[in-house]
Amino acid sequence: MKQHLPNLLTLSRIPLLFIIVALLFWEIKGVASVALVLFVIAGLTDWLDGALARKWGIVSDFGKYMDALTDKILITGLMIAVVVRGEVSGVLLVPWWFLFLVLLVLSREFLISGMRMVAAKKGIFLGAEKAGKQKTVTQIVAVGILLLIPVLAVDFGIVEGGALSLTQWAGWGFFVLATFLTVSSGWKYFRKYGPQLASS
Repeated sequence: MKQHLPNLLTLSRIPLLFIIVALLFWEIKGVASVALVLFVIAGLTDWLDGALARKWGIVSDFGKYMDALTDKILITGLMIAVVVRGEVSGVLLVPWWFLFLVLLVLSREFLISGMRMVAAKKGIFLGAEKAGKQKTVTQIVAVGILLLIPVLAVDFGIVEGGALSLTQWAGWGFFVLATFLTVSSGWKYFRKYGPQLASS
């Protein structure tokens, strides 16, 4: 069990994604807060799985790859969900044109994942870059703030005012920043490893 716990924590982010998305579409008082708490738990598993694997000396290429992959699935899945949801209790989650930002993020993630699959077939492991980790943190912050909007609107009945507007603008700002960092880090990753994979 000890050997598999880090990987189980990693994979737990997939069912958590489905639960959070389901709760996002359920306008009952208290449900939005549960969704936000589950998102925080999902974020903690991202730290805990790696920490345990390093502590117990069971770090593996499989674990590294699945950790990065489940991060992408969780974050992009929630980005899609907030765009599809649109608004909650008459409060705007994100503008409709954020769909194009999500498509940029998805394109980048699929391209980088494809590069990693090609590299793996050639016996080359492409690890995470610092820029990639920064974009992941920014994406997590953006989604976390956006999930706070239903908490304010549904659980606390705040459908207008400074606190709500500040939360919206903060979430949108981090969403745009996360998209920029996602695309720029992907471009840097491609420039660094693309020629190596093409020539090997």
